Amino acid sequence: MPEPRYHSVRLDRDRCRGCTNCLKRCPTEAIRVRGGRAHILDTLCIDCGECIRVCDYHAKVAVTDSMDELKRFKYNIALPAPSLYGQFRNLPKVDYVLEALRRIGFDDVFPVARGADVTTRAIRERMRDPSLPRPVISSACPAVVRLIQVRFPDLLDHVIDIRQPMEVAASIARAEFCRSHGCLPEEVGCFFITPCPAKMTVIHNPLGQSKSALDGAISMMELYGQLLPHVEEMISNPDLVPSTRYGIAWASSNGEANAVCPHSSLSVDGIPNVIKVLEDVENEKLNDLEFLEGNACMGGCVGGPLTFENTYVAKSGIRKLVNSMPKVHPDVDVPASMLTKYPMKNDLPFQRNDAMRLDDNLVVAMQMMNRINELVEKLPGYDCGSCGSPTCATFAEDIVRGYATEMDCIHLMKERLKVMAEEMVALAQNERR
Repeated sequence: MPEPRYHSVRLDRDRCRGCTNCLKRCPTEAIRVRGGRAHILDTLCIDCGECIRVCDYHAKVAVTDSMDELKRFKYNIALPAPSLYGQFRNLPKVDYVLEALRRIGFDDVFPVARGADVTTRAIRERMRDPSLPRPVISSACPAVVRLIQVRFPDLLDHVIDIRQPMEVAASIARAEFCRSHGCLPEEVGCFFITPCPAKMTVIHNPLGQSKSALDGAISMMELYGQLLPHVEEMISNPDLVPSTRYGIAWASSNGEANAVCPHSSLSVDGIPNVIKVLEDVENEKLNDLEFLEGNACMGGCVGGPLTFENTYVAKSGIRKLVNSMPKVHPDVDVPASMLTKYPMKNDLPFQRNDAMRLDDNLVVAMQMMNRINELVEKLPGYDCGSCGSPTCATFAEDIVRGYATEMDCIHLMKERLKVMAEEMVALAQNERR
């Protein structure tokens, strides 16, 4: 039995009412309702946060770090996601937010937008390799990568093996801070300011890396109230790390694709839309495409479940910031030496998630599949979720795996009760004779 994985998305059992909103929206069918409460299947959950969005009872929560975690280190660096800038209306310059982070307790700030600049150039250099399967798929959204691991494992070799911007930014930030302050790396904590739970999870369960360069993640929702008063009274501080308009644009959908491969790319946002496009890639319908950017959240990271501002307002704010900045591409702004000075490539391959495999023994797996198919034919096919499984097909699989019984289906139960009632009537009539 594999060890339980870390997950940022958790269930608050006291608030759960056993409705099926989350059941129907989970992209990997990782939720079941049993005993009047939802259950999240550890091996299938990708921490996309869809269940957080749709739960009317706020029974799904994202666990992130608090500011108290800063006490673990002598020095602390904030690494704000570009989407943080979109949380503040009419923001004149990103410097205001960066300086505000210093004021609330961080010793230094390194924008992940700068990490995105470096990552952009690294990806463009990597894509010069003609042997890479096309389309090359972005690895920036961990929820999308985990979706591929679960539902599209044959596409894992399409996922670019360049580290995520927050990982690149953390490596650069820690090294430069230690060099300028004469301290040890273990004395410095690097904390990502996150718009989503998937980024928190990937720090504890890295993708493509043996260990994350980050020490934790703090929710934008938690910090917004602390940052707002400082941002509103700010005077620009010119000594902070700059980034290009392209790095900041990664906050919204199509930002990465426009920076990496503007002439032959596709950007898709929202898990259902990502699934449809990945199905097309799997069926070799998009072989003429060079690059695919997938975002689990509508609108990109500005639509993350841990953001404060309305997605469309935040996206508009990012667009205004980007349009006010010079058109300097990372190919020009990022020195080539950066790509060799800091770790850019993954040190581990992306692994497929075999949680949906029925059994390691092929014969047993085939027998189980045959039984599942028999049950599917027997079930009504309504996919109503009243059994506590998202579809009739998953319900059949749950029965075969021993997680449910046929009588959990209210439609089969009604048929069974009807037959029993008819038998009782017939029995009573026979006794009167």
